[in-house]
Amino acid sequence: MRTVTLPAPDDFDSWRDAARPLAAAEVPPDDVVWQVGEAPTDLFAGESVAHEAPAGAGFTVPRPFIDLARNVVLANDPERFALLYTLLFRLRREPKLVEDRADPLVRRLDGLARQVRRDIHKMRAFLRFREVDEGGTPRFVAWFEPEHHIVRANAAFFVNRFASMRWSILTPEVSLHWDGKGLSEGPGASKADAPEGDPIEAVWKTYYASIFNPARVKIGAMLKEMPRKYWKNMPETALVPQLIAGAQAREASMIQTAQTRQDIGGNSQVAWEALREEAAHCTRCHLYKHATQTVFGEGPVDARLMFVGEQPGDQEDLAGKPFIGPAGQVFNRALATAEIDRDTVYVTNAVKHFKFEQRGKRRIHAKPGAGEIDACRWWIEQEQMLIRPDVTVALGATAARSLLGKVVTIGKERGRALTLPDGGQAWITVHPSYLLRMDDKARAEDEFGQFVDDLRKVKAALG
Repeated sequence: MRTVTLPAPDDFDSWRDAARPLAAAEVPPDDVVWQVGEAPTDLFAGESVAHEAPAGAGFTVPRPFIDLARNVVLANDPERFALLYTLLFRLRREPKLVEDRADPLVRRLDGLARQVRRDIHKMRAFLRFREVDEGGTPRFVAWFEPEHHIVRANAAFFVNRFASMRWSILTPEVSLHWDGKGLSEGPGASKADAPEGDPIEAVWKTYYASIFNPARVKIGAMLKEMPRKYWKNMPETALVPQLIAGAQAREASMIQTAQTRQDIGGNSQVAWEALREEAAHCTRCHLYKHATQTVFGEGPVDARLMFVGEQPGDQEDLAGKPFIGPAGQVFNRALATAEIDRDTVYVTNAVKHFKFEQRGKRRIHAKPGAGEIDACRWWIEQEQMLIRPDVTVALGATAARSLLGKVVTIGKERGRALTLPDGGQAWITVHPSYLLRMDDKARAEDEFGQFVDDLRKVKAALG
């Protein structure tokens, strides 16, 4: 029996350096015990002999395994190191195992990785700084209680976002301190070490109350997306009860007139209808001035799979429904070939208004610009928060930019799962209109086959 002692609970590099040579030497998973510091992760670790893996040994592993392992190492699960090593050991004989979502081990590790990604997202979304005076110089201090070992992994995000501020993030496990030039760590803290409030908080509460829209409040979704454990860290949540008091009565009235379901989807349906009504009056960019109407998303509000296209076309603009024109027909044929029922998926567009050039009586599609994509990102984000799909598919470069917030190359990112900020999966493929523009019918059929293959991979990712 060999014991590998890691210096920290989130130390991926140390785990990798120890695991690779062990796997290369074909040391069975049952013969290895993993522990952090002096705290064993196995009941019998005390009977083991400490082992230090030789440096330099190792073998090549698939990139998806590395991405998975970096997240899983951060999970608050005492078995995570052993589970990862078991997968690594099996990869020598089953190199594509990490892609098999039906395998129980892969499925369990995927679940841990998803929990970690959601915890990272929650820290970024729900952490609030409060100002304190530090010798005449302001410092901003925040308290957060993560569920997993994500604090160090999240440090770069806060350094980049708040580079000009002097701040500290206090958590029970470790504290981070940024002085404007360098990042340092400190021991864990308690809630009592964090300040209760500051003048900036009053300004923020006034602003929050002024922008609060009771027509869009989704109490059930709010509790699901933002558990009450985070409310005490967020000053605006003190205003929520009084702000939603009137909204509850309004929501009850809407529920009576809407076609609701018997499960949790009922309230989501009402919220989606309110969101669609609000989008119908969108003036966030100039495109609304010339388009016939807003073309909002369509599909079940509890869909596990969401497709995001570029923008509505001429027929969609007139009918007010997404993907019903020529590209929509190609899309429907591909879905049917991949055995995906369109009635079970949610379909929308990155840009909600038709952008076109008038040529005589014809309206010719014009590609949306960066400003128009960014202006419409708010709607996509709201749809994703409401639908909460497990997998979102970007159809084309415009949709990919909308989802990821940056320009990406389809050829480079196509055919593999990417991670969205909320922890869900994103896949990128071509837009069906790309297939329509091909003059070579043989090539068009080949490309259609690749498009269907992408959809089949997406279906497999859903499990």
